[in-house]
Amino acid sequence: MAAANAQIQNADVLNAPVDVSRDFEDYSNTFYFADQLASFNPETGKGTVKYKRYQYQTRQAFNNMLMKPDTVSANEFPATEYEASPELPFEIQFVSDRTIRIKMASGPQFHGQEESLMLVDGTAPNHPEEWESSKIDGGYKFTSAHGSVEIQTNPWHVKIYDENGKLLTATLHNSDVTNTYTPVLPFSYVRRNSDYSRSMAPVFTLEPGEKIFGCGESFTQFNKRGQKVVLWTDDANGVQNETMYKPIPFYMSSRGYGVFMHTSSPISVDFGKTFNAVNKMMLGDDVADLFIFIGEPKDILDQYTNLTGKAAMPPLWSFGFWMSRITYFSEEEGRQVADNLRKYKIPSDVIHFDTGWFDVDWRNNYEFAADRFDNAEKMLSDMEDQGFHVSLWQLPYFTPKNTLFDEIVENELAVKDYKGNIPYEDAVLDFSNPETVTWYQNKLKNLFDLGVDVFKVDFGEAAPANGIYHSGRTGFYEHNLYPLRYNKAVAELTKKEKGYTLIWARSTWAGSQRYPLHWGGDAATTNTAMSATLRGGLSLGLSGFSFWSHDVGGFVTKSPEDLYRRWTPFGMLSSHVRSHGEPPTEPWLYSDSFLKDFRKADNMRYQLMPYIYAQAKESSEKGLPMMRALFVEFPDDAGSWLIDDEYLLGSSILVAPLFEEVTQRDVYLPEGQWIDYQTGEVYESGWHTIEAGEIPIIALVKTGTVIPHIRLAQSTQDMDWSKLELKVYAAEGTNSATGKVFLPEGDALQTINLTRKGNNFELGQNPLNGKTTFKIELQR
Repeated sequence: MAAANAQIQNADVLNAPVDVSRDFEDYSNTFYFADQLASFNPETGKGTVKYKRYQYQTRQAFNNMLMKPDTVSANEFPATEYEASPELPFEIQFVSDRTIRIKMASGPQFHGQEESLMLVDGTAPNHPEEWESSKIDGGYKFTSAHGSVEIQTNPWHVKIYDENGKLLTATLHNSDVTNTYTPVLPFSYVRRNSDYSRSMAPVFTLEPGEKIFGCGESFTQFNKRGQKVVLWTDDANGVQNETMYKPIPFYMSSRGYGVFMHTSSPISVDFGKTFNAVNKMMLGDDVADLFIFIGEPKDILDQYTNLTGKAAMPPLWSFGFWMSRITYFSEEEGRQVADNLRKYKIPSDVIHFDTGWFDVDWRNNYEFAADRFDNAEKMLSDMEDQGFHVSLWQLPYFTPKNTLFDEIVENELAVKDYKGNIPYEDAVLDFSNPETVTWYQNKLKNLFDLGVDVFKVDFGEAAPANGIYHSGRTGFYEHNLYPLRYNKAVAELTKKEKGYTLIWARSTWAGSQRYPLHWGGDAATTNTAMSATLRGGLSLGLSGFSFWSHDVGGFVTKSPEDLYRRWTPFGMLSSHVRSHGEPPTEPWLYSDSFLKDFRKADNMRYQLMPYIYAQAKESSEKGLPMMRALFVEFPDDAGSWLIDDEYLLGSSILVAPLFEEVTQRDVYLPEGQWIDYQTGEVYESGWHTIEAGEIPIIALVKTGTVIPHIRLAQSTQDMDWSKLELKVYAAEGTNSATGKVFLPEGDALQTINLTRKGNNFELGQNPLNGKTTFKIELQR
């Protein structure tokens, strides 16, 4: 607890992100640099590393003061009882032939080993048989089909290589940085003089040209090289600053590896910001537990999500359009929205009631306001008959005036502080307490029984950092874990009661991807917020999340019509799509021309539903993002690693939104030929200035692709999946084309193969014979 309190005191205001890098920059602390391998058994992968004790000393040179580390003797008394250079545990495990686990400790661990909520089934497998060990000059080597690991004895290094022998990254030893005047922290841990607690800093090399991606829904520059990223769940209050609703302790490198920092403590990662050749992972934890994945982006995401979980496949209707605003206050408003969606032929599947369905706006008590909802159960049933599912907002914080406040506090269902009180004015549900989860799920179940289909799992970023939790841990470890516990509680109940896994959540931690889906928070209604939203979504997708959405048009104020017009097809070509924010959000409350443009973009999505649904299925199976960075599909295309304002929806449709009030933009196309989805024009790879089509967005399909379409319906429940149209995108000289189809009945994902016959394409064998017939149409 002392360590937690020392860290939390670094924060300036309530729930400000905790930046643990300050401890590694406080030169009154004592530092221990990993020095040499003291012992090691290659059969078990276990050994010890000897650490040398350092303190930073001042050195003046020509009116410039430097801080340089120097070895020091022990300062404890009695001198016979404590080691100046301790030998501490080091272990290497092999989760798979692509995944290496490195475990280090800065001191003895007296607490029992617990199952990790971040890992599938709570633990990670160990398969040493997939790696061959050998003794090499100066150390040990382990080799698999996809790479190798060298452990050098003195100086101690762990070096990671790919299957071709290219060095990917290595631990940094103090001797590696004697050739610079700049003080550089090597692989080490710090002991705080304030409370004698310890924190690990795994420090690895960065190579020239190396790029870093991931870390969750980060809205700063896409490539994290040169940035310091603070991983602390925060109500970011927007999408254009460095804090995150969805930090994830995982990143991947353009050199062919990824790293999962397995801890829920606060983390600060310096990706070459203070010294460009060094990656400093500064953990709040006194243990370093790292999983390192080898391969291309798809390999890395597959391995990471094998470990932490792949996204469940959401129901078909969730891929339809969600209509919302903040907020619909009554049954009458909700019914009017439902009627108008059908009246104006806006295809849609979900109506969301945000903060106003209670007796008092924002006062979450799980009960419809009796004076504004005459018969909520009948309203829900009638909306179902119209083809709508209903989503309800709620949150895990309870104000003192909430009718449930006393019940929560008296039954000890809320987080406490070290005085035994509650830390905030609000009672915050303690999801580490099984009794709290049961109480909470019973409240939601009553609403499911009424006919509700899904819950918006809002907030969750403000778990008390100085709280004491039922788990026995403080907020130092539970704060970041809170969104995962919160997501899990709602998603598992939804699965039990409704038969599908679905939430609409804002906050996350590693493992939350198992519980789709998540949306991008409170974007401003500006062009820059729109572009930052995309960067955040791409980063989250590179952190193991398959499904993600955003508030179409922005959230904070009424969306300007032109912005809303351009944001709409960006939303429609995302994994999931919802219009939400300050009113008006309903398209019929804008101009007639806007309504027509909105309808065209929405129609496009609904006709593309077979493609979207199949790509979603494949993404959920492989741990891939539906909205994916270009380099996920084109890792060998150097230009693809530089693009953060385009994306691929699934594997085959490249999307370039219009982020300004223009009708054309520069678009980078990876290798191959690309066909404009709206105009049919063919483009070669490279840079092009492309005019948007009738729908204000640029979308292109790679040649040789089959995009399945379905006849337009106003709701997914009215779609006829027995007749699909296979639109073939094939430039001249392309003689075959492939695509994917996945039917709502749940049969396996099927591959469709077509071959050119004269001026058209033919299907050799229908893998869905008896269930679906296909009309084939060549788009060029």
